[in-house]
Amino acid sequence: MQTSADLGGSAAVKHGLDLLAQDIQQNDLNDVQRKDIFGQLKVLGRDVNNVKNLYDESAVKILGHFGFGKYTRDVAREALRCLANALILIPSTQDAFDACGFIPKAAELLSNSDDDDEFLASRMLFLMTYNASANVPKFVVEGELPSKMQVHFERHITAGEPLVGAGITSMALSETLKLLFNLVSFAPQQVNEFMPAMRPLFQILSTAKIPSPPLQPPITYLLNALACLEIDEKTETTDGRQWFSNDTILESSINKFVEILDQSLKSYPQNTLDTQLISLLTILRRMNAFASNNIRQKLKAELLPKDNERSLPLGQSGTLASRLLKLTTAPGLVHLPEAVSSLLFELSDKDAHTFVKNVGYGYAAGYLMTHKIPIPENAQQSSSTEGEVPVNPVTGQRLDKEPDVEMPEMTQEEKEREAERLYVLFERLKATGVVDVKNPVEQAKEEGRFEEVDD
Repeated sequence: MQTSADLGGSAAVKHGLDLLAQDIQQNDLNDVQRKDIFGQLKVLGRDVNNVKNLYDESAVKILGHFGFGKYTRDVAREALRCLANALILIPSTQDAFDACGFIPKAAELLSNSDDDDEFLASRMLFLMTYNASANVPKFVVEGELPSKMQVHFERHITAGEPLVGAGITSMALSETLKLLFNLVSFAPQQVNEFMPAMRPLFQILSTAKIPSPPLQPPITYLLNALACLEIDEKTETTDGRQWFSNDTILESSINKFVEILDQSLKSYPQNTLDTQLISLLTILRRMNAFASNNIRQKLKAELLPKDNERSLPLGQSGTLASRLLKLTTAPGLVHLPEAVSSLLFELSDKDAHTFVKNVGYGYAAGYLMTHKIPIPENAQQSSSTEGEVPVNPVTGQRLDKEPDVEMPEMTQEEKEREAERLYVLFERLKATGVVDVKNPVEQAKEEGRFEEVDD
């Protein structure tokens, strides 16, 4: 029997498909031969030029016949790998996949408690969420995907295998997390069906080893999945808010969130974090909004500047809180400054006075003005509560730690030149019409404080 290995390119692909089509009719191949043919098709199929004219609906039907049929798992998985590659490289195969009725079969495959089957089923379903002809809400319900995915998340908690790395466990979890994100995105009306997944996802995170650098699969997909499970004040407790009130689940997760945030700011250039950290910041904001008071206090302790940082102006130490503050004024960032400022404002109980006190007027003013939040009248006045050391409200630094600035005494001539310069600046500012200002010299003259002196 001539094999595909004796040929090359598209001719080898056609020969392999012909052998498989004949086998469907005559059952004349053994499992070793079938697996060998699929192995060759898998390699050849990585080059789209070898398969783009051959992977039509009939070819998809052949691959699906072996992938979802009653064959050994080794043969079936090799066939499904070929099929999954085709769905990526040739969009028309997605229409054929749907037309052949393979979406329910892929959902059924997700019932298997096996990393390889989880990976293949989740990848195919994930790719089909992008297909216009596929009815995502329908296959979520009919395929019972929330409950099946939940089983896999529970399984990964106690799998005893590394969740980070190039192994099949990490790859399978990553694909299911990507699938969860897309299903919620394309069928948001069914988000409550996925809410029970929050508990195992938090538990997976709390036990996972954080890689270096930290924003790698499946950690990134895990953060995206948790962020997409959105809840608000109207969400029923049984559908999701209960996971944010469970201190046992959240406490160990907070440590991981803070570790990921801290290591990310150390490991990546700021411009690469402008979108990558948004999911994590979204989760932290949600935890602050719905978690218990104990969890909120822990978040404040981890992310807001501490008193011992105020020996310097806020933002100048090397702490996590200081590095977060720097992001709020970093040039070139579009999303991150707003996300960080929103988190710090909410950690300040959404109170403008507390916000200014926590981060300093210099960091708070832009956010408050942008969001049309009234700035406290005493925001720029040095103040402290009883027993506290006064701080500079603009920089957040303790007044007793501010350096003494020694300036040389100005001569009379220097004073006159400075006064003249300020007079001109005020006149120019007044002429713009942007603000209504009165020149201090003019005001002094009106109040009788101006006196002509002889040279």
